[in-house]
Amino acid sequence: MKSHDPIVKRWDDLLEQDPGRPAIIDQNGGILRTFRDIESEAVGREEQFAGWPGGTVLAVQIGNHPAWPSVFLAGLRREIVILPLETTMTDGERAAVLDICQARALLKADAQESVQVHQTTRTHPSRDVFEPGDSPRPCLLKLTSGTTAAPRAIRFRSHQLLADCDQICATMDIRGDDLNYGVIPVSHSYGFSNLITPLIARGVAMVMSRDRLPRAVLDGLARTRATVFPGMPVFYQAFCAVDDIPDLSTLRLCISAGAPLSAPLARRFHEKFGQPIHSFYGSSECGGICYDRSGEDFMDGFVGSSMSGVQLETIDPGTQASQVRVRSAAVGDAYFPDPDPSKLGHGTFLPDDLLTPCGSGLKITGRISDVINVAGKKVNPAEVEAHLLALPGVREAVVFGRRSTLRNEEVAACVVAEPNVGEAELLQSCRMRLSGWQVPKRIFVVAEIPVNDRGKTSRRELATRFAQTET
Repeated sequence: MKSHDPIVKRWDDLLEQDPGRPAIIDQNGGILRTFRDIESEAVGREEQFAGWPGGTVLAVQIGNHPAWPSVFLAGLRREIVILPLETTMTDGERAAVLDICQARALLKADAQESVQVHQTTRTHPSRDVFEPGDSPRPCLLKLTSGTTAAPRAIRFRSHQLLADCDQICATMDIRGDDLNYGVIPVSHSYGFSNLITPLIARGVAMVMSRDRLPRAVLDGLARTRATVFPGMPVFYQAFCAVDDIPDLSTLRLCISAGAPLSAPLARRFHEKFGQPIHSFYGSSECGGICYDRSGEDFMDGFVGSSMSGVQLETIDPGTQASQVRVRSAAVGDAYFPDPDPSKLGHGTFLPDDLLTPCGSGLKITGRISDVINVAGKKVNPAEVEAHLLALPGVREAVVFGRRSTLRNEEVAACVVAEPNVGEAELLQSCRMRLSGWQVPKRIFVVAEIPVNDRGKTSRRELATRFAQTET
């Protein structure tokens, strides 16, 4: 019986065209799965899920494993809701997510890379994850913490995931004869939308790799003759430090997402590799938002213009930096378990980012949640960061707010600088050029600014790490 799911329909069409074509290869160029192999594996997994009622939530924590496409396809055909989990989760974090999302089972890979189902205590479908009468049912739950540390999920249906996939491929000109190099986590929204759905819905083959060492990635790109690399700034930073670059003549598209791309890094990479980096701005809630089509503007935080099929509405048109409301067929249904219709729903999403018109597009200049409240005065961290980055010897700077007994919050900063640059002179420069409430109380000079596995720096985490201990 043919499935009516729009993603499965695309997959069925692909199978008829060339089932023996390689779909997933390893970093050395070996074939891990053909399209026919994925289909056979998916049929086997459907049998594994037999007897599970439609609407059952299945958590998947297998890292960048070649079983991913077959698991997702089997879920679509059985109306099983897939919940991707990152491998970096602690046991406690995973237990909380499984409970919140009411997962019936967890899919994990053992030491031999065999994917096994582990039952949880839930035996019934997660009816209350969905709206009454949902048709078609949601097929994917994406995790996000939003502005709090508590996890919550975003509900997606197939047509929304397919819209995001089509918008990405159309905007970035990713074609069926391309080879994606997959080293970013496919459990994250960026990896899922740029690697898994383009393979299933548009036949874009991929390399599946877990080796994130810069030399290994560059060698893998050369050996596999990959044409598209979806990466993050942390990768491009590391690539620039590698000598003896292999032949990357087949690589035609370098994408960066997950964190803002700095202008010096983009320029340095372009000079060394002869390739522009195209900034991609998106969100778990709505998929792609903006894309830098030229990659040669070299401006900090520049994200280009809206994606194909995406409309942006400026919330505060009279201000220099404003939130924008995203309207797109790729926007998810709602948050679960606590809906927030003013932020997400009815085809629109309101990100917390502050965007400013710049040149041919937009650039990110901060977040609503990042604004620091200093005794009633609002401080945009990006303005203080811009001053610090303009000082001689300063290579990186991140500004954040710390709790203050007397002033609600106080400004602090982490800076990576040359050895002869110290906190005292940085503070003195800030006092000379910034308003009093903008001047940091402390500037911590560090060897490197910490990032998570997505390449992001969290101001909230820095505020915790460098919390004020004095009263």
